[in-house]
Amino acid sequence: MENQNEVTFNNMPSAVAKVYEVVNEITKQLAEIKKSFEPKKPTEYLTRTEVADLLKCDLSTVHNWTKKGKLVKHCIGNRAYYKRSEVEAAIISIGKERSYE
Repeated sequence: MENQNEVTFNNMPSAVAKVYEVVNEITKQLAEIKKSFEPKKPTEYLTRTEVADLLKCDLSTVHNWTKKGKLVKHCIGNRAYYKRSEVEAAIISIGKERSYE
């Protein structure tokens, strides 16, 4: 009794065909995964000055918005940093507040 997974000279064409089918299926699955895959972007931190430049405002405005909770600062030692994604989200929420006033 022969093992069905054993490749011999007689069953070589059918074995190659099976390998080809498996490779094609794997290739299709990888293509689908690539379509939905997005690499994770590293968190970008901004200084107070960079936030003020981005928002085109004064440093005192950045300070006031931070105290009011409109901007969230992250401190490392004596330094304050802001996540770019949070600053951009704050721009959207500040713009919504102003449109209702």
